[in-house]
Amino acid sequence: MEKKTNLDDYLAGLGISDSADESPIDPETAYQSPSSPIEYNINPQEVVEQFLKGLCERVDSGLSVKVRMQENVIYADISGVHAAKMIGRDGRVLAALEVMCYTLLAKEAGRNDLRLHLDAAGFRRRHEDKLVQLAERIAQQVMKTGESFEMDPIPASDRRIIHMTLKEMGGVTTESVGEGKDRHIIVKPA
Repeated sequence: MEKKTNLDDYLAGLGISDSADESPIDPETAYQSPSSPIEYNINPQEVVEQFLKGLCERVDSGLSVKVRMQENVIYADISGVHAAKMIGRDGRVLAALEVMCYTLLAKEAGRNDLRLHLDAAGFRRRHEDKLVQLAERIAQQVMKTGESFEMDPIPASDRRIIHMTLKEMGGVTTESVGEGKDRHIIVKPA
């Protein structure tokens, strides 16, 4: 992966621009049949690491990036005194960086089969811990009262954490209902 002089040049190289008629992913090559063997020549971990390190250098030279890959998940952690700059309000900057990393993986490494877990200053870890605690409290309430509990709409990644937590806990079942931004979880007694 070549080093670009600024972020705009880098994004333009990925096919990302202000122009609405440019598509960053070629629909002809975006999907390959699972029956055909796929050979990957570029290490996706290195692609993500180089991108995030370059971005962090431009934002704050005191930031550091650690990236590791386990099975089909790339874990990337941004740390440093001012790592909160990479989080943004309610994690919006972090979410945008994830989208950029997914686009980069598809464009540079030809990989759209990987999951990415991007964290900065422990934000995602703390957020996941809070979701697990919330799920456990709701499960206790549902088991105690025997009545279903309807949660407020939350993003898919948060719903997944709650579903997985309560599946392991037992005593309750979960169901996602609704469409789009109104999709939410209902926790019911088992």
